[in-house]
Amino acid sequence: MQTSQHVLFERSEMKDRHLVRKRIREHIADKAKLPILIFPEGTCVNNTSVMMFKKGSFEVGGIIHPVAIKYDPRFGDAFWNSTKYSAMTYTFNVMTSWAIVCNVWYLPPMVKEEDEDAVHFANRVKAVIAAQGGMSVLPWDGGLKRKKVKESFKEEQQKKYCQIV
Repeated sequence: MQTSQHVLFERSEMKDRHLVRKRIREHIADKAKLPILIFPEGTCVNNTSVMMFKKGSFEVGGIIHPVAIKYDPRFGDAFWNSTKYSAMTYTFNVMTSWAIVCNVWYLPPMVKEEDEDAVHFANRVKAVIAAQGGMSVLPWDGGLKRKKVKESFKEEQQKKYCQIV
């Protein structure tokens, strides 16, 4: 990765975030460079939904070329449920599957609107991708797969539920 134009960073390090944002802006400004491929979810899910996008990808400006990707599990399932299968079992299942079929849709380019912040722009792009792939939109990120749910998030959901009841 270091021989190509990858932009590597440590998400938990605040200094890295600012440096990455600067490097991406410089990359976008240089028309001689190839576009950057970003996976704003930060993790894969089970092919049924699109999780919250990290806003950093949408703060730097430039044109976003959304791509919707959805695996067809009829011949082999590319999704790795790490709570159910070990890495070795998953690798074996993928390598011995008949085929891994993937539908890819290249969607029209999108640009951040003047009155739109990065979060709303990310949500708009996410909604377009989810609609194309026939997937649902989730308001949380992939961190819930590996971390405990924050108490504040639980309380917020409980308050919403109480208002409904």
